[in-house]
Amino acid sequence: MDDLFAYIDQHGPQFESDLCELLAIASVSADSKFHGEVRRAAQWVAEYMRRMGLATELIETIGHPLVYAETPDVPGAPTVLVYGHYDVQPPDPLDQWITPPFEPTKRNGNLYARGATDDKGQMFTHLASVHSWLKARGKLPVKVKFLIEGEEEWGSKGINDYIARPAAQTKLKSDICVISDTCQFGPGQPAITYGLRGIVGFELRLTGPKQDLHSGTFGGAVTNPVNALCMMLAAIRGDDGRVQIPGFYDDVLPLTDRERQQLAKLRFSEDNFQQQLGISGLSGEAGFTTLERRWARPTFDINGIYGGYQGEGGKTIIPAKAVAKFTFRLVPRQEPDKIAKALEQFLWSLCPPGIKMELVHQHGAQGVVVPLESPYVAAASRAIERGFGKAPVFIREGGSIPIVTAFAKKLSLDTLLLGWGLDDDNTHSPNEKFNLADFHRGIKSSAALWEELGKPSLAGS
Repeated sequence: MDDLFAYIDQHGPQFESDLCELLAIASVSADSKFHGEVRRAAQWVAEYMRRMGLATELIETIGHPLVYAETPDVPGAPTVLVYGHYDVQPPDPLDQWITPPFEPTKRNGNLYARGATDDKGQMFTHLASVHSWLKARGKLPVKVKFLIEGEEEWGSKGINDYIARPAAQTKLKSDICVISDTCQFGPGQPAITYGLRGIVGFELRLTGPKQDLHSGTFGGAVTNPVNALCMMLAAIRGDDGRVQIPGFYDDVLPLTDRERQQLAKLRFSEDNFQQQLGISGLSGEAGFTTLERRWARPTFDINGIYGGYQGEGGKTIIPAKAVAKFTFRLVPRQEPDKIAKALEQFLWSLCPPGIKMELVHQHGAQGVVVPLESPYVAAASRAIERGFGKAPVFIREGGSIPIVTAFAKKLSLDTLLLGWGLDDDNTHSPNEKFNLADFHRGIKSSAALWEELGKPSLAGS
C-alpha cells in the first residue's frame, strides 16, 4: 500500500479543499427553504464522481435525489455497496457557532462545519480512496457501488421507496455494504461497530374534561389527565430498570459470553463518563454494565411531556389534556410492531375512568448485529489497522441507523459500520467538527479495505 498511501498523503490538501466545497453547500433536507441547496449538493457529488471516471447517475425519488455510481466489474471479487448521505441537520441555534456552519473552518486540528462528520466528511473518505486507487493503480481490486442519499436526516423516504423496487434490488446487488456514519471508541482507538439498537417511537395523548377545570371545585371527582399520564408512564419501567410490558423481553437477543468478555476489556471509566456528561450517578437495568446497557439492552425513555399551565406563577387547574412523546430502543430480534401492540394493550389496562386515550405509533426500525466471525469483519479489521496504525476494537452502538435494517430486509445485505468520527464531534449540535488526522486515516483505511476485500480468500464469501 506504500504507493497508495503516498498518493493519499500527497493529495491530502486537495481532498480537504474538495470536502470544504461540499461542506459549504447548505443541504438541510428537513427545511424547504434549503431544498435548492440539497439538489446542488447532489449535483456536486455526482459531478465529482464523473470527474473520477465513474459511471454516474442522479436518480429522482419521491424525495430528494439519490446519487449512484459504480466502478468496473472485477470478476471473481466481491462487490461492495458504499452508502452515505449528503444532507445535513439544521444548523440552529446559529448564535452558538464560533464560525458560520456553512463556512468550513480549520482550527485546533479539526475541520468545523455542519456535516463535517455527519456525514459528508466520513462519506467523502470513500470517494477519496477510490479516486486514489484509480489514479495510482488504474483500477480497483473489487467493484464498488456508491449510493448516496439526500434525506437521511429527514426520514429517508426516497431511498426506502427506491430500494423496494425489484429493478433497484438488481442494480444494487452486492456482497457487503460499507457505511461510515459512526464513531471510534475514543481518540486514537478505532472501532468496528457490529451491532445497532433499533427504535420504536410513540406519542400518547390523554384527554379528560372538555376544558381546564378549577382544581378546588372539581379535584377528587374528576380524573386529572396529567396525573393519569404520569401514572401510566411510570408503570412502564420498574424500579430494577426493566420494562414492564408483558412479553417485552421475549425476543431479546442476549449478549454472548464472548461479547461480554470483549466489552469488559474495553478501557471505559464510569467516572470519566459521568464527568463528560456532567452527572453524579448512573442508573439502568440491573445486572448489566453501563456499556452493556447502552449498546445491547432495550430501554424506555420519555422524550417530551406537556400538559396544563406552563406560565409564570401558579394556576390551580385540572388540565383538559396531557401528552407525552417516548421511545423504546430495541435490540436484535425485537419487532417494533409487536412491541407497539403489546404497549397499547398495556396502556389500555392502566387508563383510568374519564380519560380518552390515543396512542400514535410514529416510527420504528429493528436492531441489527453482524456476526463477528464474518470474513468481511476480519478484512475490515486488517484494513483499519493499516490505516490507523492500531487494531480496532469491536463495539455496539446504542443509536439506530434505519437504513441498515432496510438493506438487510430489501437487499439481503450485511453492513460494515466503520466510523472515523469521535463522540465529541457535536453532530446535530453547534460547532460540528471532524478531526483532520482521522479524516486522512479514514481515507487510508478505506483504500486498504478495497485491497483486503479483493483478496482471493474473500471470493465467494
